[in-house]
Amino acid sequence: MVVLSKIYTKTGDKGETALGDGARVPKYAARVSAYGTVDEVNATVGLARLHAADEIDAALARVSNDLFDLGADLCTPDMENDASAPYPRLRMIAAQVERLEAEIDVMNARLTPLRSFILPGGSALAAHLHLCRTVCRRAERLVVELASLEPVNPEAVRYLNRLSDWFFVAGRIANSDGKDDVLWVPGLTR
Repeated sequence: MVVLSKIYTKTGDKGETALGDGARVPKYAARVSAYGTVDEVNATVGLARLHAADEIDAALARVSNDLFDLGADLCTPDMENDASAPYPRLRMIAAQVERLEAEIDVMNARLTPLRSFILPGGSALAAHLHLCRTVCRRAERLVVELASLEPVNPEAVRYLNRLSDWFFVAGRIANSDGKDDVLWVPGLTR
């Protein structure tokens, strides 16, 4: 259990932060950028939830919790020694990715196929979900970059890849099941 009795510690005042295993690294380290951007995705999910109701809100709540799991996974390096760690390390698992895939399939079944790219917008919820999608794609790029430098749980990359697709489809659902999607018209403003 996490206990936060003091919010500021002053331990980061010199530009370093602690990873989940206690190691100190610069705040600009690739790992910190990766899980920090996952935290940004989660903040955009919080904004989207202000406009969501019922099923989408419940799904976004699950996603938000998953994103905290993902941050915990990414902030704790050295996957090779997980078994010998003094406590169980939280890692993303295939079932979390599979849940997103199942939810995408259910949502997508309600939609007509796209004949054009869509622009962010329509309803407030759809616009926020598109913001979630784009920040999620940035997080995915940073996690892939991190994985080129040091070991990363492959389920973390898979989760972000699927989550951005989830946000896209959920954005269409938020636009009256795609009826209010804002379609891209190539060259419209030439």
